[in-house]
Amino acid sequence: MSSTLPPQLFDRDLLRQRRSRAAGSIQSYNFLVQRAFDDICDRVEGVMRDFDETLILGGGPGLLGELRQRHAGNKTAHVIQSDLAPAVAGQLDGPALALDEERLPFSDASLDLILAPLGLHWTNDLPGVLVQLRRALKPDGFFAAALLGGNSLTELRQSLMTAEAELTGGAHARVSPLAGTFDIAALLQRAGFTMPVADIDRVTVRYDNAFALMADLRGMGETSILADRPRTPATRALFVRMAEIYAERFSDPDGRIRASFEIVHAAGWAPHPDQPKAKRPGSATVRLADALGVTEESAGEKAGR
Repeated sequence: MSSTLPPQLFDRDLLRQRRSRAAGSIQSYNFLVQRAFDDICDRVEGVMRDFDETLILGGGPGLLGELRQRHAGNKTAHVIQSDLAPAVAGQLDGPALALDEERLPFSDASLDLILAPLGLHWTNDLPGVLVQLRRALKPDGFFAAALLGGNSLTELRQSLMTAEAELTGGAHARVSPLAGTFDIAALLQRAGFTMPVADIDRVTVRYDNAFALMADLRGMGETSILADRPRTPATRALFVRMAEIYAERFSDPDGRIRASFEIVHAAGWAPHPDQPKAKRPGSATVRLADALGVTEESAGEKAGR
């Protein structure tokens, strides 16, 4: 008998532990979250309505203060924050919950606005999570999220695999596979959102060396949480060789290395009867040529004749 449960790619208990361990300094490493949240606030400010009940789903400390300094904060009344790790949730300003994004505790149609900055890429069942989020929104509620995309940390992934292959003759996946090339707008539509939109923000961050990059990843709580990860610690020799390969392949003329991050943005609405609807094919009452003020030519005629 086959199981209907999604593959458990990520060890979310380990993610909770990693975020708890980083809780004391996580705000010092939140530059990617801050960038993503700034863009999310831009989207909220572009919406011509206000929101009563708002949830900031993950992201860590400092975001409520950022929201309140923006015009987006004037559009939100009651804001609740959350984090997977209780130690991080305890540092959030205002009302906060420690919760698992895969099992949301909210009633149907209880929220007007959900903002999810850089956390959903660690869920094992993203389509299922999106369905839960859509159900938690009131009709005409708005959802905006940012996830790390599959091309993030490609330099680190390649360098580690090459180094391990050199030293051992084989390679393990030591960098968690993030969301690959996928149509997030299609996932939103499948989950029941209307008017879904998506775009990608590609960010290059430079470091003195690969060890400085890994220190940042630990500070963010973003190191590998693969369920099928090697259980024996990697050797120092592996990391030294990885850093050498990284510097050889992905450094700038000044010697600093590049680390690529791909931030996938997505937004959509909970359905409402008053929302615009696409017209059925063939229902147009005005010709495109008339609207553009040009002369229409049949496909059989050559242009210019």
